[in-house]
Amino acid sequence: MPIPLSVLDLVPISAGDDSRGALQKTLDLAQHAEAAGYRRYWLAEHHLNPGVAGSSTALLIALVAGATDRIRVGSGAVQLSHRTPLSVLEDFGTLDAAFPGRIDLGLGRSGARKRDAEAEAAAPASETPAAIASASGTEATTAGRRTANGLLLPPPFSFLHLLSSPRFAAQFKLLYPEGAQPGDYTRQVTDLLALLAGEYRSENGVEAHVVPGEGADLEVWILGSSPGESAQVAGARGLPFAANYHVSPSSVVDAVEAYRAAFRPSDRLSEPYVVVSADVVVGPDDESARWLASPYGLWVRSIRSGEGAIPFPTPEDAALHAWTEEDRALVRDRIDTQFVGSPATVAAQLRILQEATGADELLITTITHGHSDRVRSYELLAKEWLG
Repeated sequence: MPIPLSVLDLVPISAGDDSRGALQKTLDLAQHAEAAGYRRYWLAEHHLNPGVAGSSTALLIALVAGATDRIRVGSGAVQLSHRTPLSVLEDFGTLDAAFPGRIDLGLGRSGARKRDAEAEAAAPASETPAAIASASGTEATTAGRRTANGLLLPPPFSFLHLLSSPRFAAQFKLLYPEGAQPGDYTRQVTDLLALLAGEYRSENGVEAHVVPGEGADLEVWILGSSPGESAQVAGARGLPFAANYHVSPSSVVDAVEAYRAAFRPSDRLSEPYVVVSADVVVGPDDESARWLASPYGLWVRSIRSGEGAIPFPTPEDAALHAWTEEDRALVRDRIDTQFVGSPATVAAQLRILQEATGADELLITTITHGHSDRVRSYELLAKEWLG
């Protein structure tokens, strides 16, 4: 039997559309995904992006769960860096009360915490793609490294330049109260799990009971992009782990291996369970799929340049962009690891990803300018993969 497929939706806004239209398209896509046999429908959290309407994750989950009947719905992921465990559990406890047994609580960290960037800047020179490849048994290439079965793991992309962008500064100021800093992630996850189980005690012994929230029938997940804290927390707490190939393809194998090495059985999970994300566009044939996916590089460029995600362009408009070598370097890893083609072509690529990571489930994210093309991409893939 093939492993399950799930959906990750950023609620993208296409050029010429608005957030209202994007939301209606998300609800329609969720209904099609449920009918096509996808296991779960996750909604990402992004802020201050002109081309993405996925900012209020809990509200979006409520709307999608209300528009569907069976598919699990959840967060991919709630960013704990600017939330408290209490506020998150209150939101998701309310969702569970409204849609019992269908809600996933995916937990993540902010993608641009200052201390993470400082650690990256201080990484030893020995941590080059070739050195990492040698240590992990993968094959080093000029484009990065490849696993034994051929999965591309491109060189790591540094986000350090985004820390000085005006948009990052504005986002930090608006998300955090004045003088506040992101909390300790491990402690936040520990507190949230204790609150969920009804076992929380403060340092001076005071109990706290969350209503709604305590005892909620939630699937708690950890999402991560590296073999660092997120993978370690997921493993040590016996939680399922979602590894991020579609944004951080260079470290997906290392992240999964670190999670499995750290895994300890829990009441929730007796053995490791891994979901791996992939950016996918499926068309009736390879050529038409490449045309539908052609605006993707321009969209990624807008994010990585510090501009923020632009409304997703049409293929015709994307074809007019004059690419510089600097532009190409900014997006090369994402273009090279996007799976694009006919149903058979993409299914073969996804099998390589599954084999290389040992994924128990694949999380598919697809963006095209045309909504019908996006729906068709998910439907074609499900028919090829699930039969």
